[in-house]
Amino acid sequence: MPSIRVLIVDDEQEYATALAERLTMRNLDVATADSGESALAALEKRPVDVVVLDVMMPGMGGLDVLVEIKKHYPKVSVLLLSGHAEMQTAIKGMELGAYDYLVKPVNIDELIYKIEDAHQAV
Repeated sequence: MPSIRVLIVDDEQEYATALAERLTMRNLDVATADSGESALAALEKRPVDVVVLDVMMPGMGGLDVLVEIKKHYPKVSVLLLSGHAEMQTAIKGMELGAYDYLVKPVNIDELIYKIEDAHQAV
């Protein structure tokens, strides 16, 4: 079975890199982007199954990126990730088409479970 292709989008590059390394060790095919704009550019070049998307980023915020992903790549599942447990943001994200919402620091096993779940939901 081919591995799930994941794009991690987070302006905290060290966090994104560490997360990518941990997911790669679990046999996921992972790429990273450090902004909403670079995430959309990456999606044009490389198809993915699941996007793990930080909500609070400078420039294009996570919810704006979510709208663009859903408009251009409707089959891509999006997991929102935030350092701030804001229920309004979670609800808004789900209304905009996010598969789920997780709070940082995320448990790696929970994240992998959600990625697998989101991948199968497509």
